[in-house]
Amino acid sequence: MDDLLKFLAARIDEDRHHVASSHGSAALLGVHLRMLDSIERLAEEYRGLADPWDGRTHGLTYALRVLALVYAEHPAYREQEWHP
Repeated sequence: MDDLLKFLAARIDEDRHHVASSHGSAALLGVHLRMLDSIERLAEEYRGLADPWDGRTHGLTYALRVLALVYAEHPAYREQEWHP
């Protein structure tokens, strides 16, 4: 799971850089940034779980795998490991 979290962090950083250099609609760019913040918050929540058997672990794992599907075309995406 650490590899998926690192993958998502790298994609979020890339997306933020892309948004910062974009000239698109301010509203759409704002929504995109808030979505990236939400994904990052879920990843931080997962990292903060002290107990791997915490009832939230499975749900957060699934949610992060679903969100990573957005980047499935990226060459570093691991279909076999991360597909929900």
